[in-house]
Amino acid sequence: MYARVFTLIIAISGSLSSPVLDLRGSLSSRGIDASFPGDSSYASASSPFNLRFSFRPAAVTFPKTPEEVSEVIQIGASQKLNVVARSGGHSYIANGLGGTDGALVVDLQNFHNITMDSVSGMAIIESGNRLGDVITGLADANRALPHGDCPYVGIGGHASFGGFGFASRLWGLTLDTITAVNTVLANGTILRVTADNHPDLFWGLQGSASSFGITTSIEVATQPAPPSATIFQYTWDLNVTAAYQGLAAFQSFVQTNIPAHFGGEINLSRGPSVGTVTFELLGGWYAPAEGLKSTLTPFLSQMPNGPRTSVQTGTYLNSETIIAGGSLDTKSTPDGHDTFYAKSLMTPECSPISDKALLAFTQYIANEGFASQTGWFVQFELYGGKNSAINSVAPDATAFAHRNSTFTIQFYASAPGGAPPYPSYGFTFLDDMVETLTSNSPQNWDYGQVAYPNYVDDKLVDWKQRYYGSHYDRLRYLKDKYDPSDLFKFPTAIDE
Repeated sequence: MYARVFTLIIAISGSLSSPVLDLRGSLSSRGIDASFPGDSSYASASSPFNLRFSFRPAAVTFPKTPEEVSEVIQIGASQKLNVVARSGGHSYIANGLGGTDGALVVDLQNFHNITMDSVSGMAIIESGNRLGDVITGLADANRALPHGDCPYVGIGGHASFGGFGFASRLWGLTLDTITAVNTVLANGTILRVTADNHPDLFWGLQGSASSFGITTSIEVATQPAPPSATIFQYTWDLNVTAAYQGLAAFQSFVQTNIPAHFGGEINLSRGPSVGTVTFELLGGWYAPAEGLKSTLTPFLSQMPNGPRTSVQTGTYLNSETIIAGGSLDTKSTPDGHDTFYAKSLMTPECSPISDKALLAFTQYIANEGFASQTGWFVQFELYGGKNSAINSVAPDATAFAHRNSTFTIQFYASAPGGAPPYPSYGFTFLDDMVETLTSNSPQNWDYGQVAYPNYVDDKLVDWKQRYYGSHYDRLRYLKDKYDPSDLFKFPTAIDE
């Protein structure tokens, strides 16, 4: 009898450590590469872009096909692990590592193909591509897309939650170009989703894709690359009054009939002395160069004389290389890291930022900003204005909820030297900076309803409202339908 019981215990113990139930064994038995805690590759595989965070995934997997992605998802579900996708790994709060310990990460770096149909202009872009890869891959066919300017950002997350660049006023957000999404659902189903075959899911994937599946590729309608593109840059060191007047002048300027092929932003950073701000106008012009001067003159005529100026005209590919800092190569040099805190506001077109708020904000960054030990910047990115393709999309056409903004403002502060730990004063500095705008605006100003999901902020209590607005309830319905067990879970995922 005792021998039989002992034999039974051994059999049960053996089954518990078998490849069916053991994560490492389950993955290796299917030929899926993975990195686990204790492996020599694990520290690199689980490293976040923002070193303010440090999470320990259960494993980081590297599938090579949609079928292997499906296997990983099913293994994760069987072992009650949350599963998350990682494209380029640039989530500001490390959502691509799960945003907490113990997640099963699907790293998509092996999904790096780009297929271009030069006749139709349609492209299939796999989710492991970085933006630098997308730019150069499409340039071979003289095609282009709207997207951001950091070459190391992954297309997967970028297109899932927005995707803004200087050409966005002309062509829209990256997600606006998507015609089909190839995804793997929580039950392991591999699905090509379009507005025709699954309109509800397609809607949700254009604004919150990683809450509903693992996107292995997107199919997009590309644009002919403009024959001429100009990158312009004007930089001043300004006192408080001049900087405040410059912001007010730019806000007024973008409410005029500026053409869609004008894109730009105001970048603000620490000035050379207390009470000053470095004020930069940076942008792209996607039309013959001779039209740029007449478009900019109404704004530049209100600014001080003698800015440091750079105006470079060339091919579209050349313009993207300039914006990226001189190189689109994501293979020769490894991606970098930072240790930072970031926030965002999206300002309503119907209610421009008040003079009172602009002045208070400028005073703050010129004084407290000079004293801060953080490395900070603020970007007033031009989303709207007349002729903006972003705002021409109907508010409910996609899950991206913000189609009536003038600016997306990004507030960003790095730890000294860009290395951890992040100082507590950095949070206070940035929070108080944002407060100068919001507390000096009308009580009914729409700032509280709107923030940009790709500048994700782990300290937003009301992120559901700010990122998704009135769309959140519809997204939650889709979550119940397509991921009822809440498998795809991270801090800002749609809740089941």
